[in-house]
Amino acid sequence: MSFSDNLENNLKSLESIDERDPATATRHERQKQSQRAHTIAAAPHAEKLRSGKFTSGLLTHSTRIAHGLRTKVNIIWLGPTLRLEAKEFKKQKVDLNGIPEHLAKEWLDTVGPRPEPIPEPDLELE
Repeated sequence: MSFSDNLENNLKSLESIDERDPATATRHERQKQSQRAHTIAAAPHAEKLRSGKFTSGLLTHSTRIAHGLRTKVNIIWLGPTLRLEAKEFKKQKVDLNGIPEHLAKEWLDTVGPRPEPIPEPDLELE
């Protein structure tokens, strides 16, 4: 019997022991219910974050400001969580009713030395 077959058999036997133990099964069921309740409670906020004007503005301003700083902004969705990364990672609570440009500027102020800013083009039609 090969090492991988032996390992697979050992894992299967451990799983079957866990499944037979009522305390473990109860604990797993409680964890599933808790996770499901958390997901249901976060769903309206997650949907607002995904489709809201604030998020769109935050992504636009973060990308524009970071381009002027010659920094790449990594945009990552992890389930209901939006994660923005640029050189340094900093967690912070966000007011979804706030002004996205202010948050983008505040967040990107922590990024290294600043080159000369690129002027924004005027979008007004003459």
